[in-house]
Amino acid sequence: MTDPTRPASTTVVVMGVSGSGKTTVATQAAERLGWKYSEGDDFHPPANVEKMRAGHPLDDEDRWPWLSDIATWIGDREKLREDVVITCSALKRAYREVLRDGHPSVVFCQLVVPAEVLEERMAHRRGHYMPASLLHSQLETLQDLQPDERGFQVRVEGGEEKVLADVLRHLEPYLA
Repeated sequence: MTDPTRPASTTVVVMGVSGSGKTTVATQAAERLGWKYSEGDDFHPPANVEKMRAGHPLDDEDRWPWLSDIATWIGDREKLREDVVITCSALKRAYREVLRDGHPSVVFCQLVVPAEVLEERMAHRRGHYMPASLLHSQLETLQDLQPDERGFQVRVEGGEEKVLADVLRHLEPYLA
């Protein structure tokens, strides 16, 4: 028998700072689960991308419309009862509240990576508009997922297969 208190679908928001592995984990999880995947960076308006490319961190005013667009996408997927995985830095609790407000399907998966590993990854990253120089501002902005928020944290260590297995194990209680 189906639990009537459970959402009709599940939306996994893979969150964390730049370089934490959001895209890698999200695409692998979506593939393993057979779910749709979307890249949260694709929702940024051109002005945000140019600002970051120029080495300037986004502020709240830059982020609100971006978060609103992602929240709308989540709502559209819920209406279709689609299980999905999307990436979004979701650095502050207030940002996560925008994504979660009115969307019971949302569960957050925060990727936790030591700063020195992030710095190394960002130093060797190519083909992304987010420069390594902005990592510090993201780390300063980050508010870790709290126990009263719907979701879980996964330490990114031990290789991609281990991380994916940890994500899928933590996700089991949230599956619709």
